[in-house]
Amino acid sequence: MITVRFITPGPNGPLQDREVEVPADGRSLMKAALDAGVDGIAADCGGVLTCATCHVYVDEPWCAQLPPPSADEDTMLDYTADERRPNSRLSCQIALTPALDGLTVTLPARQY
Repeated sequence: MITVRFITPGPNGPLQDREVEVPADGRSLMKAALDAGVDGIAADCGGVLTCATCHVYVDEPWCAQLPPPSADEDTMLDYTADERRPNSRLSCQIALTPALDGLTVTLPARQY
């Protein structure tokens, strides 16, 4: 098991911080968030890379630990509902491994 930290916008503005223990078995960050009931990941396409509703901002230094986005992910990131940033990723494309223990991501204010 590894720990992943999700930072989400609170209902009245302040950020909420939640740590979740998830298996490091290669499942996607999106799937782990859904299984843990993390608010803010819509995942409308179920992880098949046809939407951008699992958008997250990966905190440094974790960006360097991830492979670069594929061409398809890069294209889908152009369709995020909230601002695309250099650290934007689709959580369906992040495979959880032991090397990502402690990964921290911030969810955007909106996915639609």
